[in-house]
Amino acid sequence: MTIGRLIEDRDAAITTCEASRSVGDAVSLLAERRIGALPVVDGGEVVGIFSERDVIYRIAEGGPGILEQAVQEVMTSPPVTVGPEASALAALSLMTRRRVRHLPVMAAGQMIAFISIGDLVKYRIDMIESEAEAMRNYIQTA
Repeated sequence: MTIGRLIEDRDAAITTCEASRSVGDAVSLLAERRIGALPVVDGGEVVGIFSERDVIYRIAEGGPGILEQAVQEVMTSPPVTVGPEASALAALSLMTRRRVRHLPVMAAGQMIAFISIGDLVKYRIDMIESEAEAMRNYIQTA
């Protein structure tokens, strides 16, 4: 299964954050939308990822004053990305190797989706359950 197939039925709207926005504003957006990360854009280009981890690490380093800084100063950059032709397993492997939980899906230089490790784990669980059901059916009919 490719990433393109996994995202084909998704709503096209992706919540993003401008690189110049304050960390405090971005944290509010994360909380409001109940999400763990945001692709950071500057002039329409994805320049980084801002996540809960970025907030925690930076507050531990510099205290609550980081909430006034621009997101571009604390985001993870450059972003690790994936194309729609990549397999779900390849994307999951990439996330594991790079220790990230979110990937912008890029096509022709544009972000077309934003996937999480949860999306990929759900896909794997669905596949395993489907395979187990097929095996049960095969055993019962043999």
